[in-house]
Amino acid sequence: MTGFKLNLGCGDTRIAGYVNVDKYDTFAPDMVADLETVPWPWPDDSVAEIQLIHVLEHLGQSTDVFLGIMTEMYRVCCHGARVHIRVPHPRSDGFLGDPTHVRPITPDVLSLFSLEANRLFMARRWPNTRLAMYLGVDFRTVSVNYTLTPRWREKLASGRITHDELAEAAETHNNVIDEIAIDLEVLKDAA
Repeated sequence: MTGFKLNLGCGDTRIAGYVNVDKYDTFAPDMVADLETVPWPWPDDSVAEIQLIHVLEHLGQSTDVFLGIMTEMYRVCCHGARVHIRVPHPRSDGFLGDPTHVRPITPDVLSLFSLEANRLFMARRWPNTRLAMYLGVDFRTVSVNYTLTPRWREKLASGRITHDELAEAAETHNNVIDEIAIDLEVLKDAA
């Protein structure tokens, strides 16, 4: 796979070997670009990897803009490209305490952009929106990892709670999980 790497919304987190892109020139990115304005300035099938480190939750307050961002990401990525997303958990103070966070990002949200998941929704007659089919995109979830808050990490490590109790707490309490890391693979017709 050929292509270059993008670190989108880099802020002051520049990564060597990537084109570091931000909307603002405050921290001297390699390129200034507004990701909410489409089309993006990169050719079709030209990107091999994208980093979105605490960025996606800041983008696309309106549904049309968010869908445009996902469509553009798909367009610029080549088949097999990886998209690495890190976001605050939507029930963490890290998400709730920042007025620039406009959209919660979860594995379930991103599954709407997977053809495999869309087909499963249809087969099971689930009402989930089939965004991959509507938009002509296909992002396969490769991995999902959660970073616990220090308090909950210590409870689990000390044996004061079980994994099942932790899972229940994550579904019912705020500030159990700090961050979600989601890796996606872009799937295109390889023919």
